Amino acid sequence: MKQRIMTGVIAGSFFAVLVYIGNLPYEGLLIALALIGFYEYARMLHKQPFDLISLLGYGLVLLLTVPWSRWGIEISWSPDMILWLFMFIALSITVISKNRITIQNAAVLWFGAFYVGFGFKYMIVIRNEIEHGLFWTILLFAAVWSSDIGAYFVGKAIGKHKLWPAISPNKTIEGALGGVLVSIIVCLIGAFVNPDMMSITQAVMVGLTVSLAGQMGDLIQSAYKRVQGVKDSGNLLPGHGGVLDRCDSWLIVFPFAYFIGVVY
Repeated sequence: MKQRIMTGVIAGSFFAVLVYIGNLPYEGLLIALALIGFYEYARMLHKQPFDLISLLGYGLVLLLTVPWSRWGIEISWSPDMILWLFMFIALSITVISKNRITIQNAAVLWFGAFYVGFGFKYMIVIRNEIEHGLFWTILLFAAVWSSDIGAYFVGKAIGKHKLWPAISPNKTIEGALGGVLVSIIVCLIGAFVNPDMMSITQAVMVGLTVSLAGQMGDLIQSAYKRVQGVKDSGNLLPGHGGVLDRCDSWLIVFPFAYFIGVVY
């Protein structure tokens, strides 16, 4: 726990500074995290994170995550065309490799590139490309982290009923509800500090939505690790595991919040 707290404080402080700065420093960090996250995903899948099909996955992660237009690079091809081309190449690799790389591996890696790429993409979009992006980014991260903390401590204190033991045996229903409650409280504080941005009703809905989506993101990553038979996705952050262990909730919360209009 001591190592976990020290790592959290140091890494969290560094990350908070880059969130505040935004622009290229923030984008550069998230792009790096996206590539490391996909490396962890590919390594968990088939222990070969730099084979041909994995390299294609890194390319797709970059395509999705890098804010090309903000960097002054206009891509003339339509998104449909680009995604179809990547899919065609991935399927062709299964043929060229004579099924050494199976269609199942290609499909799961392709899925992972979307999962990781879209998650980090919308962390960049919300911070740097929408109005009041700094406020919404801070609020979403605060709601996610407070939900995690609330779920952990409430679950430890009064958790009796297992939430989903087949996927994550330590999580409890009481902990999940505690996470929702703490997330709502944090969002209500955000509404109090900046009432022009969010009403009380909106704050409750944001806190509820973020906590539920974040907890599902956590369970999604737990399910994948359980299938692959690993405890952590990596060891980049002592006491916290890898990038996917730390960012699993973010990868779901930020696209979800953007798509349903929470941050407008």
